[in-house]
Parts: sequence; structure tokens; C-alpha cells
Amino acid sequence: MKDGHRREPLVTTAVPGSVYAAWERFVQGDDQVLGVRPEVAISWHRCREQYRVDPHLTEAPIAVAEIDHTPEYDGVFAELGFRAASLAHDVSVVGGVVTITDATGRILAEWGDPATLARAAEANLAPWFCWSESAAGTNGMGSALEAHGPALVRGAEHWCQAFHDWACAGIAVRDVVTREPIAVLNISCWRSQLPPLAGSWLANAAAKTQCLLRRRARNSGAELVAAYTQARAGSSAALAAMDTAGKVVIADETASVLMGVPAATPALDPTVRWNPGLPELIGAAQYACKQASRNPDWVGSTQIFTYLADEPTPIVIRPVFLSGHLIGTLVSFDASDGPPLPPHTDGPARPKSPLRRVVATRENRTMLLRPPEVSFAESDGNDVWLSTDQGRVRAASASLDSLGDELADVGFLRVHRRYVVNLSRIREVERKRGGELLLVMAGTTGGTDSMVPVSRRNAPAVRRALDI
Repeated sequence: MKDGHRREPLVTTAVPGSVYAAWERFVQGDDQVLGVRPEVAISWHRCREQYRVDPHLTEAPIAVAEIDHTPEYDGVFAELGFRAASLAHDVSVVGGVVTITDATGRILAEWGDPATLARAAEANLAPWFCWSESAAGTNGMGSALEAHGPALVRGAEHWCQAFHDWACAGIAVRDVVTREPIAVLNISCWRSQLPPLAGSWLANAAAKTQCLLRRRARNSGAELVAAYTQARAGSSAALAAMDTAGKVVIADETASVLMGVPAATPALDPTVRWNPGLPELIGAAQYACKQASRNPDWVGSTQIFTYLADEPTPIVIRPVFLSGHLIGTLVSFDASDGPPLPPHTDGPARPKSPLRRVVATRENRTMLLRPPEVSFAESDGNDVWLSTDQGRVRAASASLDSLGDELADVGFLRVHRRYVVNLSRIREVERKRGGELLLVMAGTTGGTDSMVPVSRRNAPAVRRALDI
């Protein structure tokens, strides 16, 4: 199943003493993590390099971030709460606790052994405290938010030394369309082993909760297709239907060319939708959804750059509702109606700290690469691959978008919806007929040069960056 969680055993072969020794070296700046599972080493890297979490933190901070979730997510929290409460007795018998967090890592509720709950409170393992990796380092809840699958953290695998007496296992429930986390279900034990069935308990609870999301995605997808069909019958403008995340559910032939997505036929699986790869369009759709959630009669217009067009194209965005809940928008191209959208709809950019290392994996090894060692990154399905001086390796980043954001401050540029390149590794720029550009990337050690295409949409940014 695409959205089912693999029931892998929550075990580790690392020797506890060797993990602690590796932890000691790593917090002091050594990059050697021998004897540590790759997923834990990657998490440590995030905690040290990206989040700068103090490894000597003694308690989790109070949660300050509040996530603006949709009403549908309230049903997810209720369903997951029911599943967690049903586990509470079995977990309590072995001296454990069960927690639920939201997508920020904020604990919403907990159940379990009273003595362990009292011990947990000393570390703020309690409601309204934040256990994301950026707040509390490597732990079951925070690492589950970062991983696509179960997260097990035991003893010295925790980034913060004060939590080394704990063992925890978490699993995230994710939106079946956007794949963004909604909540985490977690089991924690103090100075004892996790229950043998912990992995199965978590996987079953998460899978049943995601069935609810899949059913809702099917209903909202069908309603968006129906709204698209009705609107297309009364208009000749190019038209597409997009969900609240800015992904395309269905588009006619003209709109599909402008957005670079398949035409007309929606996917058989209602959770499979297409990313148009046009940041302005996605931002406009998301902005429209925020406005429509406050005012159902809202209609807006703006202009965006599309594929195969040298000039911006006017669009009109209208909201679509199902049983009073916003489920997406209809986007009409070459049309103008309603008030204009603000010129910048993405909101203020978060400050970024310079990235010192790029994390990658090869077989069972974790690789920490300096940015100059990376020639370019390529998206291939659900994976991101790096062309590096050490060969082709898999990036730890979950998406090309997130990797591109991380590398933007160290000389990397998004040149195509499938490629991010290191500007300093561009050897030549080849101009093709029709104004298309190809980048000749300097070859990796012992290898040959590679050719990377530049999309029309990104060509002006490439010319500006290279001053050509």
C-alpha cells in the first residue's frame, strides 16, 4: 500500500557503549559515527548543524508555535486519540507512556503508567511542551516528523544526554496527498525496553487513521473534478482544479501545457496529484485558500509565469467547498476577475543559517559532504540524488524543494523542476535552438561532464546568476 507503514521491527544492532562513545565524539565536532544507525546519524547532523540544539539540554521547551490546521485535522486528532487510549493499558503494564503530538512536535495528550508519567514530567515530556528535533534533538516524536516511517530512538541515540535513560518509538500520520505530517503517535519507556509489539501497535494505529484521510481525499478529489466539469461547460478559458496544497487534480489540455502536468484525466488513485512546479501559482493558490477560508465568496486574480510563455499569464482563482469545508480552487487562465492578489503571497522568508554539510547515504553509511563537493541534485520519483566528487549518492533531504532551500545560501540554484545545480561547478552554457539552455556541469572525480537542462521559467534567473 502506498500510504501503509511498513511493519519493520523496531530494533538496532548498535552496541550501546559504542553509540555513547560516538555521541561523545560527535557533540565535540567529530564527524565519525561508526556503530550508529544511519537514520540516527542523520538526525544528529540536523541537531548539530541545522538546529544547533544544545546536547546538554535537560528538558524540552514549552511549545510556542501554533499550527493553523484545517477542521478535518481535528478528526485526525480525535481518531488518533482513540487509538492511543486503546493502547494505554498495554503500554502502562510495561511501565510506558503514550503521547500524541501535532505537526510542530507539541504534545497534545498522554496516557500511561503514573510513575513513568511523573518521571516524564521532569523532562517536560508532557502536554504543551515541544519535542520536535529543532527543540529537543533526536527523539521518537521529533524524528518521526522528519522521517517517512517509524522512528526508534534508544538510550544514547538521543541527542540530548538528559534523555539517554529513555527508549521511544514514534510514527507520523501524514496527509495522504501532500505527505506533510499531521500528528505523531509515540511510545516511551524509562530505563526499560520498549514492548515487543510496539512497532505493530504504532503501525496499525497510524494505518487506520490514514484510512480516514484517504477516504476524505477520495471525496474531495471527486468533488473538485465535478466542479471542474461544471465550470468548463460554461467557459472557454483554460481551466484546472487544484487542492488546498496547490497540487493539480485535473486540467484541460491548454492548462496542462501551461502548468507542465498531465491533461484531462484525473488519477485513478485520488491521492495522486501533480505538482505544477510553478512557485507563483502554488503560492497564489495557497493564498487564495487562506482568503476563502475567511470569506467563502472570495474570488481573486493575478498574473503568473507559466511554461512555454515569455510573458506573465493572467489567472482567476475561485474556491471550491464540500459540505462547508474548503477543498481546493478552480484556476482559469487568460482571464481576469475579482480583486488582485498581493505581489508576494509566500510570506516572509525564514532566516537561514549557512549550511556547512550536505547529508547523504550510501548503503549503510552516512556521508557528510561539503557543499563544493556536490555538482548538482536531481529528483527521481520520491528520491533525490546527488552527483558528487564521491559518486552518485542519495540525499537525506526528503524533497528537492527542501534541499534547494537549504543550499540556496551557498551558491546553488534551482534551474529545472528536477534539478538544483552548484553554480561554481558550471563549466559551459550551451544555447539550443529556440533559446533553450543546457548546463555542462564539471565532472565528478574520475568521471565525465554532465548535461543539465534549464527550463524556460528558470532561464532568466540562470542568466542573472551567471551574468550572461
